[in-house]
Amino acid sequence: MARKPGSGFHPIFLVVDEAQVAFMCPAVGEDKRPYGGTKNTSRYFMAARKIHNQGRAVNVHLWQGTQDPTDQNLPKLVREGAHIRASLVVGTEEQARMALGDKAVNGGAAPHKLRQGADKGTVVVAGDGVPLPAGQASITIRTHFINGEDATEVADRAKARRGAVATATDAEPEERDLLSDVVTVLGTDSAVKATDVAARLRKLAPDHADYRKLTAEGLASWLANEGVVVKKSNGTLTVRTRMVHAALEDRDDDQ
Repeated sequence: MARKPGSGFHPIFLVVDEAQVAFMCPAVGEDKRPYGGTKNTSRYFMAARKIHNQGRAVNVHLWQGTQDPTDQNLPKLVREGAHIRASLVVGTEEQARMALGDKAVNGGAAPHKLRQGADKGTVVVAGDGVPLPAGQASITIRTHFINGEDATEVADRAKARRGAVATATDAEPEERDLLSDVVTVLGTDSAVKATDVAARLRKLAPDHADYRKLTAEGLASWLANEGVVVKKSNGTLTVRTRMVHAALEDRDDDQ
């Protein structure tokens, strides 16, 4: 659902079950702003709205759930900001409208017609983020319902399989050659911003501790120790490929 597919942002999902607890929280912060509520001063209300409005651009998604959606425990502005809305069986058409919206219910979505106890795991889904059949306002999805006992059994089986795996806890940290790695990430570029070089190094070796928190300034200092001077270009620290190659060749000659 990211606005720019292939942008490189890994999806992050924030899951808030029983969201009514957050919206109806009476606590007030030190800045006098309430945590709950539906006003523009509410911490949770505004956080949910901002994530809905801006999070999709960087692949951040907010999932919220509540058993009985109302304007108090799942406000209208937040409900309608969700790109995908889904409902298990509910008791009334009014609850169905709260969950899925008037458009979906008017178009035939009917979670209130599902059978309590018999249609476990069945949800009615609507929203802009769902590939719906042509002319349909919603889609009914039937899944495999897992009760508490089944869930416990699945968890026990998963733990048993994981327990048989030997994990190397005392492994030596991976050694990297900074100059060689910088040459690799620079590729055919003649010059690259130091911040971008640091990001490329993290992508090249995501588990390497020295790269994980590397900044442009830290990279410049590190390269300086290797004989590469990183200067500013238009106010930005920039790594020049020819200087890195020269430092690598000098080091090889010395060795």
